[in-house]
Amino acid sequence: MTFARTFLDDTIAILEQVAHDDVEAVVDVIRTTRDAGGRMFFCGSGGGAGHASHAACDFRKLANVEAYSVSDNVSELTARVNDEGWDSSYAEWLRASRIGASDCLFVFSVGGGDADRGVSANLVNAITLAEQVGATIVGVVGRDGGTLRQRASASVLIPTATADSVTAQTEGLQAVIWHLIVSHPKLCASTPRWESLSP
Repeated sequence: MTFARTFLDDTIAILEQVAHDDVEAVVDVIRTTRDAGGRMFFCGSGGGAGHASHAACDFRKLANVEAYSVSDNVSELTARVNDEGWDSSYAEWLRASRIGASDCLFVFSVGGGDADRGVSANLVNAITLAEQVGATIVGVVGRDGGTLRQRASASVLIPTATADSVTAQTEGLQAVIWHLIVSHPKLCASTPRWESLSP
């Protein structure tokens, strides 16, 4: 078995274990947010920040949801990190955006954050602020015991195949899951360009 074959086999096994009901629950939260005129705020660190930027684009364009990525304005982000620190940077961005009860925070994270161990404190603080103002929280995560999974209104867990590929598999499949969500008939409001063209 090559590494590539093993990795792809693990990917298939993980996808077969993803809870479909959890995906549907996230879709329903987002649909409710859109129907109520709420906004979506996407966030993550590292690969999750890349997902947040891409997802904000697609949810705006394809699902007609007012959506933003917390880390897209690099000038503001680095000013906040420089002046107040990384831990509060996302929460303060959300506070300045006046996140409220009609809005939804969508988090991409491998572990989901852990306040006790000081892991992904920026995400934990963003989640805490969202809770305080009554916003809903959804996300896609690779660990069951983190803050995101424990406190989200709905979330999708990417099961672990092997401990040495948690990050690669989680971040890769996060893209699959959120593309599934934005393409869901309950959310998709416009046809993507390539799907609209004849073969």
